[in-house]
Amino acid sequence: MDKFTVHKGVVVPMDRENVDTDAIIPKQFLKSIRKTGFGPNLFDEWRYLDPGEPGQDPASRKPNPDFVLNQPRYQGASIMIARKNFGCGSSREHAPWAIVQWGVRALIAPSFADIFFNNCFKNGLLPITLPESIVAQLFDEVAAFPGYSLTVDLERQVIVRPQGEEIPFDVQAFRKYCLINGFDDIGLTLRHADKIRSFEAQRLATKPWLARTLHG
Repeated sequence: MDKFTVHKGVVVPMDRENVDTDAIIPKQFLKSIRKTGFGPNLFDEWRYLDPGEPGQDPASRKPNPDFVLNQPRYQGASIMIARKNFGCGSSREHAPWAIVQWGVRALIAPSFADIFFNNCFKNGLLPITLPESIVAQLFDEVAAFPGYSLTVDLERQVIVRPQGEEIPFDVQAFRKYCLINGFDDIGLTLRHADKIRSFEAQRLATKPWLARTLHG
């Protein structure tokens, strides 16, 4: 998982409330057994005018020119702002996968669905909860200024506006530690790889029959 310390990026607005995970990544794309390749299908039913299926070449699709992700001013954006209750619906982890693989590193909204919120941290995506009034101000600023960008400083827990004004945000200490160090659940476990190997060697020495292979 990529580390998150300080990130500056163009902001893309998702101006809808209650965006659910089936909208973020529709169900037909959950057939894949891989964890990669979901970025082209982020918001697939809103992003394209034709129905999408796994394995299609995105270049052969008909993009919806009115959808925000397809607008030239937001290409290359890496911070997304959204309205309340973002990520509601089913618990699919594919939703943060698709968002990260499209290129977003931080999400800002008044509220998130709990399971989606937790899944974001496990996949290198920083969800930031701010008061609805401040999020509304950010929407206005994004609309007014093409190329509008923010700097998210996780170490100091502030969002820096273009003119230097800082917006503080809260993040649980353990989640902050994991993001700054790039630790997902596997990475956290591998911090103790030496102890695990030592335990396995000791167990094998005292219980050698555990290493035997049974032949039918």
